[in-house]
Amino acid sequence: MKLSFTFMAICWSLCNPFFCLAQQQDSLSNTSQELFKKNMVLNSDTDYHPKFKAFIVPAVFVGYGIVSLGDNLVRNLDFTTRNELQEDHPAFAAHLDNYTQFAPAAAVYALHLAGLKGKHSLADATGLLVLSEVIMSGTVFSIKHAVGRERPDQADFKSFPSGHTANAFATAEFLNQEYKDVSPWIGYAGYTVATATGVLRMYNNKHWVSDVVAGAGFGILSTKLAYVLYPKLKRLLSGKGGQNYSLLPSYQQHAIGLSFSGSF
Repeated sequence: MKLSFTFMAICWSLCNPFFCLAQQQDSLSNTSQELFKKNMVLNSDTDYHPKFKAFIVPAVFVGYGIVSLGDNLVRNLDFTTRNELQEDHPAFAAHLDNYTQFAPAAAVYALHLAGLKGKHSLADATGLLVLSEVIMSGTVFSIKHAVGRERPDQADFKSFPSGHTANAFATAEFLNQEYKDVSPWIGYAGYTVATATGVLRMYNNKHWVSDVVAGAGFGILSTKLAYVLYPKLKRLLSGKGGQNYSLLPSYQQHAIGLSFSGSF
């Protein structure tokens, strides 16, 4: 119980917009902050060209998970770690991870409402988030069914990779992309909460270490890919990529998707 309250306090404080505002105010002078806020909202049609090294860490995470699918030292580490956690915390049950996976994304909207603008307008940021979620969900759940790994608690055969962790790191990368030019501390906060989500999945005996590591990789890659594809997708739908068009999330017949709107 004490541990769950500790996680709650850490995650709340790290994703609290006022925490992030305080950090960025320490890192930027008042003058540069005002100039930044006036010029921060970028045209969503500007292509995102990440450097190759930006993909190295998430690719290594995914590779680590793939290696664990065999009978080797990486897979043995899954078993030893799980046994130690269950031995030390056999009755642990804190389901805060069901909520912390969404905390970094919620922080983006909270910061917008607090007056600190991100890299994109709120409409385009929402489109980017939805596209990231579509890529992440489609990838993760397809792999879950293809691999069929049993969970540590033997609840089902959808253990690899961790969906909660993938979602947490996808939203953490989303927060980082939108606010990394304001202050790196905002991105660090999101990744800290995402890491806590993955740790909780292991403590709750829902995932192996390799499930969590791979989930983190898939989550980060999904958001990076969304930032690459979104401007191209918007231009494709608009025909010219004019500024009068926007992509927004839609919800129809119990399905989440993207809707296109604009003036003709």
